[in-house]
Amino acid sequence: MSEPLATSDSLEPVSSPVRRLVEPTRGVPLVRAQATMGLQRRAAPTLRRHLARAAGRFAVLLLADLAAFAILRELYRSVGQGELLGRSMGTIVQQLLPPGYLDGWQYAIALIVALFVTGNYGAGDRRRDPGRLFLGCVLATALPLWAPLWERGVALVATQFGVTTIVVWLGLVAMRFGIEALDARVVRRTPGSSRTILVGTASECAELASRSAFAGRGEHVAVGFVDSGPTLSIGAIGTLADLPILIQLHRIESVVICGHTTDAELHDVVEQSITAGCHVFSVPRTFELAGVQPSMVWKRGQPLVELTTQTLKAQEFAIKRVVDVAGATLGLVVLAPLFAVLSVIIKLDSSGSVIFRHRRIGTGGRRFWMLKFRTMVDRAEEMKPLVAHLNHSGDPRLFKIPNDPRVSRVGRWLRRWSLDELPQLWNVLRGEMSLVGPRPFPESDFMEYQVHHFARLGAKPGITGLWQVSGRSDIVDFEEVVELDRRYVQEWSLLLDLKILVKTVPAVVRRNGAV
Repeated sequence: MSEPLATSDSLEPVSSPVRRLVEPTRGVPLVRAQATMGLQRRAAPTLRRHLARAAGRFAVLLLADLAAFAILRELYRSVGQGELLGRSMGTIVQQLLPPGYLDGWQYAIALIVALFVTGNYGAGDRRRDPGRLFLGCVLATALPLWAPLWERGVALVATQFGVTTIVVWLGLVAMRFGIEALDARVVRRTPGSSRTILVGTASECAELASRSAFAGRGEHVAVGFVDSGPTLSIGAIGTLADLPILIQLHRIESVVICGHTTDAELHDVVEQSITAGCHVFSVPRTFELAGVQPSMVWKRGQPLVELTTQTLKAQEFAIKRVVDVAGATLGLVVLAPLFAVLSVIIKLDSSGSVIFRHRRIGTGGRRFWMLKFRTMVDRAEEMKPLVAHLNHSGDPRLFKIPNDPRVSRVGRWLRRWSLDELPQLWNVLRGEMSLVGPRPFPESDFMEYQVHHFARLGAKPGITGLWQVSGRSDIVDFEEVVELDRRYVQEWSLLLDLKILVKTVPAVVRRNGAV
């Protein structure tokens, strides 16, 4: 077991953009590795804020829409009963829209569903787009009028459809823009505003910062700009080299690329921002970056290209955690009898503890104790230097020995069927691991890592993953393992997790690469 790398449970980020540590990891400055891990640790809280902001926006808009409907419903009742605008107008309204048509909340439910389906609860200008709101009203009104279409005739129902759609649409537009105007006049800064850094030259950033999308109110508040030019401009908070530290220092949640950058600079900005869980936007340009899915968004009339990967889908991350907790809990309960039986067998087979704890590195460099059923003889770690020459990969970072002499009789059987991994369900329940993710690497390997290897730390380590279903121990090239983990981090989705889980069972049954 190696000595801890630091006194805390995680590798601390660099405190200043100008500080450099002299300790190398195979010739690479440690500061770069620390900066990468610092960004990875920022990802989880940043994604939680993205999720909280989206939930808050949805709640406010939902309440506003329900309030608008309630007001319209009360106006409909008052006019229909002649209390407002007289009896003659009330008679017309009753003939056009029979009593009970907007009674109850059936239409309200249809309206909310239709608005959600048509994207009226999204970010940016979508929530105040009259055309999108009109489409939602059309869909909502069509749903409850489908049955009456065959009873009352096309002409009457078409008239009811048109009147209802227009009235509800006008009510929603008035309410949405009313909230926007109230926010602009009363609220100096939205509490949930996304802390944003602009990247570009001084003139490009100043021009974009003057737009209403970044002028102090609304979804984004500009913290400052990072100068992409050859010299540091007055007013800039740093250069491109300082971006990782600035993201951590200012708790940045969004990064906007304002102007021209080289392909290499663009790649670094996007990779660092996404690693930290930030939303990434840019003025329109052409993008060809792996793992990036550009989409056009509008922010108060300002067109921007949103660069995002699956890792920025905070809602899916929340679902992933729910699945992890449910799956781990179910597994621990259902497999409890098997745990008891295996514990007895292991204890009878050889001396030593039943559970083997090994120090591993998780998301963003956080240390944790990974649990396994003990498969080796007692004090096997101390014997590692004696058998290092048997490592069939030839790389100490991928230490695998076929027919390892340290493995016990029961341990060999446990490994063959991957039963030794079952205690890691407890790691999943504790939030240290996930059911699916990159394989956590031993702490002792840290000093052997190069900068690009730390991409493995961008996601929570898993019990199974792409490496396991792609050959398990048959893969002897460490760089191939890193590439598989990097692909998982970049391309993650709930569907990908499901595919890996489905492939894990036959991989275990076939015992592909098990040692």
